[in-house]
Amino acid sequence: MINIDFLKSEAENIGIHLDSKALKRFDLFAELLVEWNNKMNLTAITEPDDIVVKHFIDSITPLAHFDIANSAKVIDVGCGAGFPSLPLLIARPDLNITFFDALEKRLKFIDVVLDALELDGELVHGRAEDFGNNADFREKYDYAFTRAVAPLNVLAEYCLPFVKVGGSYISMKGADDETALGKNAIQELGGAIDNVVQLKLSNGDSRNLILIKKISQSSPKYPRKSKKIASKPL
Repeated sequence: MINIDFLKSEAENIGIHLDSKALKRFDLFAELLVEWNNKMNLTAITEPDDIVVKHFIDSITPLAHFDIANSAKVIDVGCGAGFPSLPLLIARPDLNITFFDALEKRLKFIDVVLDALELDGELVHGRAEDFGNNADFREKYDYAFTRAVAPLNVLAEYCLPFVKVGGSYISMKGADDETALGKNAIQELGGAIDNVVQLKLSNGDSRNLILIKKISQSSPKYPRKSKKIASKPL
């Protein structure tokens, strides 16, 4: 399906070594992604080299820039078709990843992929504003990830309540630097921007990786209901 040598060299160019097992898993994931995309809308990116760069390499770039602890507990909030969480798990099978999404059929796809790749993960169907107040999930994670199009001040309210004090929320954004937009919300939710990495993928696409440290507990009034978050973002 994909050019394994291209994927391997792209990963090595950002300082990440993928062994033969990981490369085979990425190849099978790409096959399943294209196959299932004919049944449901998972991605507009279906060309093999584009899948490698825009999905796989893009998703694992945080591993090249941040020290993600061994066996860390990770939640991908709004995981969609499994980005960045599935590539992160393929590259780092030691991670304990929770795949969280409001659309159950996407989680069914991820379940099929995990089974085919012989990897383990927790699948949770629900809305972030509900589970962010659930004692089993609130402030239980070392890392939260998003690779989402919502503004940073909105994402912060959904994600920081999941992160334990001392943990981090990594927001994977496009070309625009949203740190100023998100600063107030991040502080209000007990976080602080620790690092911003600006980079370009090999195809020239710009990215901003925003590392937000959880400094103190989030107020129990957050997250609010989604309508309130949308109408009056922090």
